[in-house]
Amino acid sequence: MTETLTDQPGALRDEDSFDVAAVHEWLSSHVDGLAGLPEVRQFPGGASNLTYLLRYPDRELILRRPPVGRKAASAHDMKREYRVQRQLRPVYPYVPVVLGLCEDHGVLGSDFYVMERIPGIILRRDLPEGMILPPERARELGFRLVDRLIELHQVDPDAAGLGDLGKGAGYVQRQVRGWSDRFRAARTDNVPDFEDVMAWLAANMADDVRICVIHNDFRFDNAVVDGPETLNVVGVLDWEMATLGDALMDLAGLTTYWIQGDDDEAALRARKQITHLPGMPTRREVVDYYCERMALDPGNWTFYEVFGLFRLAVILQQIYYRYHHGQTHNPAFKDLWMNSAYFEWRCRSLIGA
Repeated sequence: MTETLTDQPGALRDEDSFDVAAVHEWLSSHVDGLAGLPEVRQFPGGASNLTYLLRYPDRELILRRPPVGRKAASAHDMKREYRVQRQLRPVYPYVPVVLGLCEDHGVLGSDFYVMERIPGIILRRDLPEGMILPPERARELGFRLVDRLIELHQVDPDAAGLGDLGKGAGYVQRQVRGWSDRFRAARTDNVPDFEDVMAWLAANMADDVRICVIHNDFRFDNAVVDGPETLNVVGVLDWEMATLGDALMDLAGLTTYWIQGDDDEAALRARKQITHLPGMPTRREVVDYYCERMALDPGNWTFYEVFGLFRLAVILQQIYYRYHHGQTHNPAFKDLWMNSAYFEWRCRSLIGA
């Protein structure tokens, strides 16, 4: 694999820097053979939990920590994220190997954990330079990603030691109520109120279909592909929102990010994945493929579509709230408020409001 095909981190943002020597000292007591201070780089995401590369002479490790500023009460729990991966790894081998959890805030200022880096490609907005994906391979890759979601949803939570990960039954109702509360708490005066959409969701909630371990942010840029020739999905990352929940709600999250080549211009401009490429399955094909293999009835899929769009609007608004109130200065967040009007329009179009 050439260097241009790997997911490359960049320089640290000043507001996200930390005491490298202190982290190295702690890490050396948990991992053998770490020589000298690591080179530290930051991955380009970081809208939620922050991710860093610790590059040692003969080893590359990944550090995960929370962001600064306003946080949802249940978000950014490093201990929980660490535990989910440690427990899942024996039964779902696409999870990274976690190496240690630090709960001593004197080291970095918050909890954090360190894990092995999974080598490969993380496919973001566009294909890496030099990579070609013919339509038939694009279609194959799209379904391979869905296969990994299916495999996750077939994990026995009790066998994985995760039977207590979430509240289980009543998940859909809790999600509609919880995300509505989050939006109201994070709303700024330059975005719509979404009250019609939230009322429609509350009145049209689907029943729980299948309670299982869900990822809650399953998409291409949270997956690792081994190489451009083989196109095997070998890793699934970012487990911060994993819980016991409804399988179709997790599928709705995947399809919300699945921008097609024939979508409107606003969606295509905002896309973060390669799902627009010729040959990629459509959202409808993804839903049908998943439901056929899981023997599930998608029922009123409009509810899931609307919820997925609303949930993404809330996620972006929560990030913008931190920028709006000066809790982060990342310029990538300054225009996120503009998404709210678009997502409200999409939701209202689907429900006929």
